[in-house]
Amino acid sequence: MTTVAVEKHHWGSRRFLGIPEYRRLLATRLASQWGDGLFQAGLAGAVLFNPERQADPLAIAAGFAVLLLPYSLVGPFTGALLDRWDRKKVIVVANVARATFVLLTAAAVGSGLSGLPLYVSALIVMGIGRFVGSGLSASLPHVVPENHLVEANALATTAGAIMAVVGAACAIGFRTILGAGDGGSGWTTSIAVVGLLLGAFIASRFRAGVLGPDEVDEPHNAFKAVARGLLDGGKATLHTPSVTAGLAALLAHRAGFAISLMITLLLMRYSLEDVGILKAGIGGLGEVAVAGGAGILLAGVLTDRIVDRFGTSRTICGALILTAVAQVGLGLPMTLPTILMAGFVVIFAGQVVKLCVDTAVQHDVGDEVRGRVFALYDTLFNVTQVTAVTITATVVPLHGRSPGLIITAAVLYLIGVGAYLLLLARKRQVQHSGLVREDDSGHPIG
Repeated sequence: MTTVAVEKHHWGSRRFLGIPEYRRLLATRLASQWGDGLFQAGLAGAVLFNPERQADPLAIAAGFAVLLLPYSLVGPFTGALLDRWDRKKVIVVANVARATFVLLTAAAVGSGLSGLPLYVSALIVMGIGRFVGSGLSASLPHVVPENHLVEANALATTAGAIMAVVGAACAIGFRTILGAGDGGSGWTTSIAVVGLLLGAFIASRFRAGVLGPDEVDEPHNAFKAVARGLLDGGKATLHTPSVTAGLAALLAHRAGFAISLMITLLLMRYSLEDVGILKAGIGGLGEVAVAGGAGILLAGVLTDRIVDRFGTSRTICGALILTAVAQVGLGLPMTLPTILMAGFVVIFAGQVVKLCVDTAVQHDVGDEVRGRVFALYDTLFNVTQVTAVTITATVVPLHGRSPGLIITAAVLYLIGVGAYLLLLARKRQVQHSGLVREDDSGHPIG
């Protein structure tokens, strides 16, 4: 690894941006995630809010599957190859390849295609995108000092997530100019190619090998390396209790969030009316995205300080409890203002948990398998969301008003607290046996 450990003290964003390789990695992420946000919002608008098409809960679930299942199908392959190939080349080639399929997907939307042709093209775009997302995360420890990973990850992840929101907002703006039908949706979706090609160009400026992997712990046969990716990621995760416990918390949050998201989509489409300057419909989804972006920004600013003050375990448990309270207190009224406030709190808390888990993977997992663990992480993250959305689609009414499902989501967040604490108990048992030693920050040594 190219990083070095230095005395712990807070670095501001200006200090990180003074590192040329970090700055370039961040710029790659921003351009790529702007394109991702625009593509996903353009596609969602074409399927869910297109006057030429109708959307019911099962159609929405199918749309989520298109956007998220590629993470699950491609994830194991992504991890193995990121730990085998030069990550710079992987990021560049992946962005160029998916730019091509963005144009094909846009053509499919514009021509009015639906079903398998549209889904296959979109699946490929999102699937190849995993090479970019996982590659950027696995590369971060190569460009910043190890004991500043929490801050560096918070800045990169937060800025990237906000840029995805900006991309989605741009899609809504382009949609108003180009039209809400198939033709306008196709043109809007095609604009995402700009971000992807820009991301590829920026990544191409890295020196070969600078993003890792430093060592290749892979069989010579590429097929065996790919086939082994998921298994190796699973083993590394199970052998790292901080990561296992964090994933349990994050997956519980993702399941509850998926239920909330389905309800929000249906309420915005079929039930809610405008309230003053607040708008329902696709404009309301834009407002939810802005509220979520604000939550992500706040999490990026506060997470490192909260972790330093309370520790990782209290931070994760507190975030999940806060989410459960907001889910019930702000979700049950099912009004436009309270939905926006709930979106802010739920996404803020989820981002806090995610930043904690990202840092655990980056700090506690060896570089030779880190890409595979991030790929497994992405796989489980998105399988959980698709599963929760699909189950919700079978029981939620078309108008979206379901207090029982809102309470179910709150219970899932609390289950996440219990699972996290239970798995942390295993970590303490291993420490007590003397098999693992930790430094003063609670991270394993050796």
